[in-house]
Amino acid sequence: MSTRIQQLFSKKNRKILSIYFTAGYPTLNGTIEIIQNLADAGVDLIEIGFPFSDPLADGPVIQQSSQKAIENGMTLKLLFEQLKNIRQQTNIPIILMGYLNPVLQFGVEEFIEKCAEVGIDGVIIPDLPVDYYEAHFKNLFRKNGISNILLITPETNSARVQMIDALSDGFIYMVSSNSITGSENNLAHQSDYFNRINQLNLTNPTLIGFGIHDKQTFESACKNSSGAIIGSAFVKHLTTYGASKESISEFVKKFK
Repeated sequence: MSTRIQQLFSKKNRKILSIYFTAGYPTLNGTIEIIQNLADAGVDLIEIGFPFSDPLADGPVIQQSSQKAIENGMTLKLLFEQLKNIRQQTNIPIILMGYLNPVLQFGVEEFIEKCAEVGIDGVIIPDLPVDYYEAHFKNLFRKNGISNILLITPETNSARVQMIDALSDGFIYMVSSNSITGSENNLAHQSDYFNRINQLNLTNPTLIGFGIHDKQTFESACKNSSGAIIGSAFVKHLTTYGASKESISEFVKKFK
């Protein structure tokens, strides 16, 4: 497990607030400002999406931000360049989230080594098959001290959840429902799913994502996991109110 992620969950195992934003959105060079403002606002964990033209798991809000980021000129190479001094500014755990195609184009080994070089703690690649990760990627991730964050859904059977737990060394991303990001399904309807996962007594903590958009859904998620991940709601906020320190602080206060 990455040291920063391990330290986070060891000192605070409840009500962890993770915020996602798309690199290069709303402006090409706003990445560091957004990270710093989120850290200053008291967020526990930051997920940075690297854009892709066909983000299958994402709803319209993140799809549009991804498309705009590409139009702005964001690439993985540029993102790593922007992040090269981030550890001189903050020690908050940072995860990169995106799809396999850009990683393959960049070069898998180069991508993981670059993550380690700039101080990224973990990676979420939703379309990376678990079996393929275990066979081809696991040793590379672990050699470089990068956590691979795997996802589970209500359709993931208990045996597979336990296999994913055994392969994980950061936390498990518990997708709240069988839908895309930005959906607003009632989390109360997922109680059977949440109870089933909690009864497995997994080694790794879980964070719930998809559909977390206000204090009520955040609190509901936190009753069933160590915390929650907010993506589409924050991207919407950036679209409307911008990325200033005051704007981001006001957004984060809604969940505290």
